Amino acid sequence: MIPEFDSVVGALPTESTQQAVGYPTLFLLVALGSLVPVIPTGALVSSAAVVALHQSSPFSLFFVFLVASGAAFLGDVCLYWLGQRGVRSNHGSKWLEALTRRAAPERLAQAQEKLAEHGGAVLILSRLVPAGRIPVMLACLLGKMPLKTFARGDVPACLAWAATYQLIGILGGSLFPEPWQGVVAAVALTLVISGAPAVWRRLRARFGHGTGDTAG
Repeated sequence: MIPEFDSVVGALPTESTQQAVGYPTLFLLVALGSLVPVIPTGALVSSAAVVALHQSSPFSLFFVFLVASGAAFLGDVCLYWLGQRGVRSNHGSKWLEALTRRAAPERLAQAQEKLAEHGGAVLILSRLVPAGRIPVMLACLLGKMPLKTFARGDVPACLAWAATYQLIGILGGSLFPEPWQGVVAAVALTLVISGAPAVWRRLRARFGHGTGDTAG
């Protein structure tokens, strides 16, 4: 059994190979997930943090942070630029339409109110609140915020976002001895955090609707 186990371990990619493949893959997926908001980018960052936590290099976590925040910023800026083209066009664009479909009217109204009160600082909170990024970005687009202004506000937002989800991964990875266990825990925790607001809104809507029916 021991020789077989040693042969399996020896067949695994080396740590340097994992990093050479993992960092570009993480960058690509986070950038794509920021551009097309269907990929759970938070779970990707948390999982990468778990793997980095179990590596011998003292800079692994720092590289994950840089790659994740840089990719998120690139994706945000590209999406905002594409949205601006739709705002300026008389016929709109598929990107602007996609953003509009993903932003509930009440969430957009709240984002516009917060943007008017706090300006670009609301971008930081939008990255940390699940499902808060798209309504705030759409509010910035409709308010015709310049791309440079958006980019300046998005830098700290992406840094805070990457640090938060990396911390989730570190917490999950530190609870278990095996990396795969930490990855499962980090992904589960990330999905719970991301889905909790939507579940809460549905429960409130259902409870409120039921109360209204009873009162009527």
